[in-house]
Formats: sequence, C-alpha cells, structure tokens
Amino acid sequence: MAKQAAGATPAMTALTKLGIDYVVRGYTHDPAESDFGGEAARELGVAPERVFKTLLADIDGTLTVAVVPVSGMLDLKALAAAVGGKRARMAEPELAERKTGYVVGGISPVGQRTSLATVIDISAPEMPSIFVSGGRRGLDIELSAADLARATRGTFAAIAKH
Repeated sequence: MAKQAAGATPAMTALTKLGIDYVVRGYTHDPAESDFGGEAARELGVAPERVFKTLLADIDGTLTVAVVPVSGMLDLKALAAAVGGKRARMAEPELAERKTGYVVGGISPVGQRTSLATVIDISAPEMPSIFVSGGRRGLDIELSAADLARATRGTFAAIAKH
C-alpha cells in the first residue's frame, strides 16, 4: 500500500496516484449541521449546482454510487435505469459507511474501500469544475467532472431531480 501524506484522505491518495489535478477546499464543519452539501456550498461560497453529494443506493441487491448536485435530489428510478436495474432504494447509512470506509456527510466518490459502480449526474460536465467530498466532513475536493469520472470509472446520466 502506498504511503499517504500526513492528513491525506484515501480520496486524495487515489487522485494523486492517478495523476489527477485537484484542489483541496476545507471549512469548519458545524457538528449541529445535517445538510452537509448545503453547508459545503455556503461555507465555500460556491453555487449549490457545483457542489455534488455522494449517495449510495441498493439497486436490485447491488450497491451503486450516485453523485448528484446538492441543489437537487436523487431520482432513484432514473439511477436504476442508468445501470439497467429495476428497483432502487437508498442504502442504510451504516452499510454505506462500511462499504466506502467514510462517514456519512464525508463520503467521497473517490478512494472508497469497495469499488462500486458510479453514476454522475449529467449536469456535472456543464460546470467549469465540481466539488465533491474529500473524505471527511468539512473537506471538499474541486476537480473536473471528466476527472471524477476517470477516477471512479463512472458514467454520466440524468439522475437528479431539480
């Protein structure tokens, strides 16, 4: 296993290993805040359409990662269709934490413990760059949507309701 730089998260290590450029953007997380994505947008001074949340869904018994803007909601039917499934429901938070190695509110789509299929909302490539969790609450990573897709082996599909 490659040695991580002090303070580096698995997401940062994975991006560095792939040679992907990214910018770390940190802020002080309020422990009373439960709208993690909204908090990130406010604290970083970024439009909510550019900040993406990472969600896990169970599609026909298989976990799938969905990356959608915090300004919208995940369309479970659209996500299921994007991966050729029929039934989708949100994964239990404990399962999401166990499979990704991250805590809820800090789940990054990159550097997860278990490699899962990833679908990124089609709005991401329209942005000059996007922000995703860097692997802990109060830490985001700014990168291009194309680089996120490369790092996660993800695909793009219309999976968000606005």
